[in-house]
Amino acid sequence: MRELSSKTTPVDPSARIMSLDVLRGFAVLGILIMNIQSYSMIQAAYINPTVYGNLSGINKWVWVLSHVFANQKFMTIFSILFGAGIVLLTRRIESKGLNAAGVHYRRAFWLLVIAIIHAYAFWYGDILFVYSLCAFLVYLFRKVSPRKLCIAGLLVISVASLIYFFFGWSIPYWPQEVYQNNLTMWKPGLEVITQEIASYQGSWLEQMSHRVPTSIFHETFLILIWYGWRTIGLMLVGMALYKWGILSAKRSKRFYTSAMILSFGIGLPIVIYGVVRDFAANWSYEFSMFYGWQFNYWGSLLVAFGYICVVMLFCLSGLGLRLSNILASVGRMAFTNYLMQTLICTTLFYGHGFGLFGRLERIGQIMIVLCIWLFQLVFSPLWLRSFRFGPVEWLWRSLTYKKFQPFRRKGSGLNIRH
Repeated sequence: MRELSSKTTPVDPSARIMSLDVLRGFAVLGILIMNIQSYSMIQAAYINPTVYGNLSGINKWVWVLSHVFANQKFMTIFSILFGAGIVLLTRRIESKGLNAAGVHYRRAFWLLVIAIIHAYAFWYGDILFVYSLCAFLVYLFRKVSPRKLCIAGLLVISVASLIYFFFGWSIPYWPQEVYQNNLTMWKPGLEVITQEIASYQGSWLEQMSHRVPTSIFHETFLILIWYGWRTIGLMLVGMALYKWGILSAKRSKRFYTSAMILSFGIGLPIVIYGVVRDFAANWSYEFSMFYGWQFNYWGSLLVAFGYICVVMLFCLSGLGLRLSNILASVGRMAFTNYLMQTLICTTLFYGHGFGLFGRLERIGQIMIVLCIWLFQLVFSPLWLRSFRFGPVEWLWRSLTYKKFQPFRRKGSGLNIRH
């Protein structure tokens, strides 16, 4: 096979698969439900809701509903879509008799560069870094049969679960210093909380004292024990689901309906049971961090698949065509919208903006989520009336294909070309 960059170009907007774009739009909006907690509250509050903020009344219900219906669900969909995208991209290029490797690895490399800037300059919760790293490896399995991909993916996903089980079992054997350090991360004291709040309410440079070491921790240790395994596994599953036609709405309505009922019927009770057990254990480090965490880890896979089935049914129904087009526009600009959420939220919560970090309860956070949703649902289709891609998508594609891509739609101004 040959790789000729002049003959490899991004897929034309008119040739995109609608169901994938709708699903991607649904996911990028949904992921903000959880990310808003990371933008606005101390790091420990994301995994241990009792450590900071009001957790009673409406605020408790906001957390419970967010955990049950959002936590890890939309990140799961994103990882699945990334795996599907690898198959879609490489098939299109290889169908022309060209070598897809160069395009894929440039695409992953530039995603890595953007992810590093995002994580270290703006927000430590970036997920693009792990996607880019995993994409380097997952590419090698793109031609494996869907059945083998699905089995391998689930096995890889289970590695992180086993690691956490081992950590929980081994706690009695930890040195006391190690145990105390980890306990501090789970339930930090007043001094640690005060320092974190002060750093994010401070200037952009002052924020670095927390953001840089936290980003390094996420991109090294957490990738090795959790993010990496789950992401690789889900990408493999995503490849399988795409090859089976599940993500492109090619299966029957009966299939999606049955799968949706089964997924929600099993997944939601598992996640809810995990919440009940965590509160019963008073959110103890020994249980909730290593054992209670497992219920959502596995239940979220089923709930996410249930969401996928709902979106596919929505696309097949023909109902709400206008809403489908709007969500598809959000999905076509998912990269831009994801980074835009960071810019909006860090401006709202960090000291270089309005400095609301640590000051807004969970109900207030959800109100901001709804406002951002409304803005992106309006902004995305308006932008795409004049432009072929979102600005970040255009930059990413131009770097990947080593030439400026047409940016403006015909009739809306001059196209940007190299």
